[in-house]
Amino acid sequence: MDATQVRDQTREIPSGTGRHRRGEVGTAQHPRHAIDEGRGERTVLLVVEHALILPVPPPQRDTGRPFVLASRYVGGVVATMVPEPRLLVPASETALVRPDGRATPSFRETLRRIPNVRNAISVVSVYAQSLAVLWAAAWTTQWPWWPAAWLVAVLLLGRANAQFASLMHEAAHRLLFSNRRANDLVGRWLLGFPVWTSTDAYRRVHMAHHRQEFGPDEPDVPLYRGYPISTGSFRRKMWRDVRGSTGLKLLVAQWRSGLTSNDPRVRRTFLKIVLVQAVLAAAMTLLGHPLMYPLLWLLPHLTVWRVINRLRSIAEHGGMRASSDRRETTHSVRQHPLARFALVPYNIGWHLAHHVDSGIPFRNLPRYHRALLEFGYVSPRLEYPSYRSMWRALRSGVTD
Repeated sequence: MDATQVRDQTREIPSGTGRHRRGEVGTAQHPRHAIDEGRGERTVLLVVEHALILPVPPPQRDTGRPFVLASRYVGGVVATMVPEPRLLVPASETALVRPDGRATPSFRETLRRIPNVRNAISVVSVYAQSLAVLWAAAWTTQWPWWPAAWLVAVLLLGRANAQFASLMHEAAHRLLFSNRRANDLVGRWLLGFPVWTSTDAYRRVHMAHHRQEFGPDEPDVPLYRGYPISTGSFRRKMWRDVRGSTGLKLLVAQWRSGLTSNDPRVRRTFLKIVLVQAVLAAAMTLLGHPLMYPLLWLLPHLTVWRVINRLRSIAEHGGMRASSDRRETTHSVRQHPLARFALVPYNIGWHLAHHVDSGIPFRNLPRYHRALLEFGYVSPRLEYPSYRSMWRALRSGVTD
């Protein structure tokens, strides 16, 4: 069935009804568009069995997209990429997994063991990789092609921000080290503060995210609601991230809040972050490279990291909805080596498993995900085959 045939079999639903049936064309006005794009947008969605059919241009071939899109308002949020209900079958109850996907007590006990030594090696590894990139960039300054080498370093250190943030996320869940004091100390000073993050503040808002995704206290709804969006809207968001507009806006807001907050804890934590940044800048200057901090540490944080963060976040929850079934709140994307290297380090890409049980350390998420697959909680039709196919679906909306 081509787009013309679909159009002939559909009818337009009056704007504002918030109800779109399969096979119908709907329009929806959402505050996110006005905030994010500076203007209202009229979104047209064609919803049919197992695919979103676009009038023009024809959709690219994507054999791995398993979803029926459902455009409707749920708690004030437009949920447009939730799976079709008939795909959300209970898991087969076994000695490992319950029908709701949760691990059985014995299996959960095994999964929840924290590998302290291996995690310590991971922290050391992040620093070793970052220092190696900085050293290599410094070494290239003796050659005329050093600007090209520094551009590569910017990309790699943007990836380093993702690594720091991923391990900080583990510490926020208190899963990095079994000793709480060591977990919090490393999570704050060695992982959070170097990338402009208060681990304690992140923990507070992130726990609200896990208590109820898309709920009233969800901190990240503006980042991933309203999908799928148009290709043009997607490109504008990405361009703001690439050029540093998003990162700079957030950094200025952080400075303003850190200096003027009525909460002394916020001010003290922000001063600690600034202290760590000052130490990094001073160390790089004393080593004879005063441009290294602004160009190789701050710039990747404001640009490359923002791109990575958006691409990963929308692939985790873009267009989903509040639900007790985590398969309706969180996407599942098949993991590949390149994506794990550049985008989702330290197993954070096994995100559905993480949301089914957020108390499982990152090293055991692949094992847990395999169990969810094996016993039917996650079926192949619920899993996008790659991040590329995921992003293609996320930008498959049509705007007038």
